[in-house]
Amino acid sequence: MKTRLFAILCVLFIGGAVWAQEPSDRPQRTPEEEALRQTTRLVRELGIRDSVRIDTIYRMHLKYAVIRQKGLTRAENMERMQAIHNELKNLLTAEEFERFMNHPAEQPRRPRGTNALMPATSPAPTELQPADQP
Repeated sequence: MKTRLFAILCVLFIGGAVWAQEPSDRPQRTPEEEALRQTTRLVRELGIRDSVRIDTIYRMHLKYAVIRQKGLTRAENMERMQAIHNELKNLLTAEEFERFMNHPAEQPRRPRGTNALMPATSPAPTELQPADQP
């Protein structure tokens, strides 16, 4: 009985460890593929036609894709994103950069267990007035 229980627990623990692993069958993109994808999306959304500007934007994306592959901390990743925005501000026209910054972000995923009918964010609390003041 104890041996059977021990065997079942071992199978469960090993199965749990295997199930918790990240899927490795999904190939990682190379920096070149990532830069090409980002450049294509930006050029399509902003309607850029100048091949020199497109090449410059691609080289910028490639530079930061190589940096990203190094496995950055959260703070380093935030600095990388800020540097990308600063470079894009210099590469794009004022109108293009404004459209880039105001582009609606992808819809954030709802945390598990939330009701689909509830708002994603709660409304800001209102200030309460003391009862003795008019």
